[in-house]
Amino acid sequence: MGQYYDHIPGFLIPWINAQKIFWVATAPLSESGHVNVSPKGFERTMNVVLDESEDGQQLEAGPDGDDDRLRKATSSHVWYEDLTGSGVETISHIRENGRITVLFTAFEGPPRIMRLFGTGKVYEFGTPEYDTLLPPEKRQPGSRAVIWVDVHKVGTSCGYSIPFFTYKSPRVRLHNFAINKEQQDFDYACQQSESSSVSDSSIVVVPEQGSTVLSHSTSSSSPSLPPDNQGLKNYWKLRNLKSQDGLPGLLFAYTSPKVLGDWRGRGISFKPDDETTGSKTPADARRDRGLVAIFASEKVVADVGKVLVGFGAGVLVTTVFARLWAK
Repeated sequence: MGQYYDHIPGFLIPWINAQKIFWVATAPLSESGHVNVSPKGFERTMNVVLDESEDGQQLEAGPDGDDDRLRKATSSHVWYEDLTGSGVETISHIRENGRITVLFTAFEGPPRIMRLFGTGKVYEFGTPEYDTLLPPEKRQPGSRAVIWVDVHKVGTSCGYSIPFFTYKSPRVRLHNFAINKEQQDFDYACQQSESSSVSDSSIVVVPEQGSTVLSHSTSSSSPSLPPDNQGLKNYWKLRNLKSQDGLPGLLFAYTSPKVLGDWRGRGISFKPDDETTGSKTPADARRDRGLVAIFASEKVVADVGKVLVGFGAGVLVTTVFARLWAK
């Protein structure tokens, strides 16, 4: 039976922290606009802000997800790290009207569906709010914004018909894509700094990610972008400026003077995903062994039948010849 709360109860906070995937739903105000549902779920992207927390940071649950401090707390705010994608629907819809619903579903253990109804805010890469929540050492490759949700209603329901799934591993293809793109941005920023005159006071040499580089070609603080559409900021500029319905998406992340990650310098890389789909489960193997056994037994029966038929024919012929010989 469904239940509703005006905040996130403490007993649900460790459960939220343990989930591997969630969905966000948004829509434009236009009746002809596209309603959007996006899956999210890389580790550490979802964060619950406790009501007593004033710094916007998540108080981590214990390793078993059963922290008494969290169970006794409540929450009216969550935020998640929005990773780069080919679309920008969620950001655009939140900018227009703020409406957002976050959905969680249990795929193991007792069944549960939970929805967070709220009003969203967008903090793009390079903004003070983004930098506070995601400093360089915490930010993930490809991160373009923080989506903050002020929760005004929480709904839970049964989920009795949702199937069981076993978690395998995070998918890191996007991370590898973003690492290469961000490294192009970082290397270009370094090249621009090195090729500039040391006496140019508008130049700030880039020592590490998160630093600020100022353009030496103009008075603007927006740095030039790498050529040939290289780098993640160029990708944002090409793919993330408008929604399908033409609503504004990213406004200034691609012009931010903040430098993206030097992942190569930090020695960070990810092993490619195992995307094979033909691996057999133990049940498949048992079924296959059973089929082999059936086929094998049928072959044995057929071979034995042939031997018996041949033996019987031989006995019959021998008997006939013996009687004829006796006459």
